[in-house]
Amino acid sequence: MSDRVKGKRILVTGASSGIGKAAAKMLVAEGAEVIIGSANQAKGEAAAAAIGARYIRVNVREEREIAAFINEGAALLGGLDVLIQNAGIQYGGVIESFPTEQWDDIMLTNVRSMFLGAKYAIPHLKKAGKGSIINTASVAGKRGGAGMSAYAASKGAIIAFGTGLARELAPFAIRVNTVCPGWVDTEFNGPAIANLGGPEGQAKVIKANVPLGRQATPDEIAPMYVYLASDESSFVTCQSYLIDGGQFN
Repeated sequence: MSDRVKGKRILVTGASSGIGKAAAKMLVAEGAEVIIGSANQAKGEAAAAAIGARYIRVNVREEREIAAFINEGAALLGGLDVLIQNAGIQYGGVIESFPTEQWDDIMLTNVRSMFLGAKYAIPHLKKAGKGSIINTASVAGKRGGAGMSAYAASKGAIIAFGTGLARELAPFAIRVNTVCPGWVDTEFNGPAIANLGGPEGQAKVIKANVPLGRQATPDEIAPMYVYLASDESSFVTCQSYLIDGGQFN
């Protein structure tokens, strides 16, 4: 490793497993001071201990908990340089019979949480004189699939939110970018896999639609977060990056 983010003070939500954990691990290895957050305290504490980060419990459905995570985290770190928002949920189902409460929950968890995270992080980033906000969306935010329209709507909203916020914060040297993974081998994709009829159905879809013919591992997504958190990307903002094996073009 090369200390690409040495000394950067970074908060990461949704980091007890999957992409968030992989990103946090790589950021720590590259020299960052990292605090991770998740709602599952046992999992979060174990993940933090395994990767050399610190942990603060946060349920991103609750505004007061997001505010506490940001403010307490920034206090522990002595400031804030980067916010990575990775927490999210998935529900599958056709819209005709899709439960309204699940629609509300997916928007609350996936979209509202990112608005609130940015809202409470911005004062700390302004104080630092520059910064980076990195939100996680999905290839689904670019092109939805049957039975996953609600999820796609939430991820499309994250992409649009990022482009607007990037322009809003550019005068303060705060950059905003969005990472859009395709199929990644994590437990998070359970609802999407079930919607396809199980692993065999998923395998058929991947073979038909992903030119590289396979899923990514979380470690293959993590380097994008390191790049966007580092000063290497100092002229990069308002972008949404697909990491999908060529699925979307």
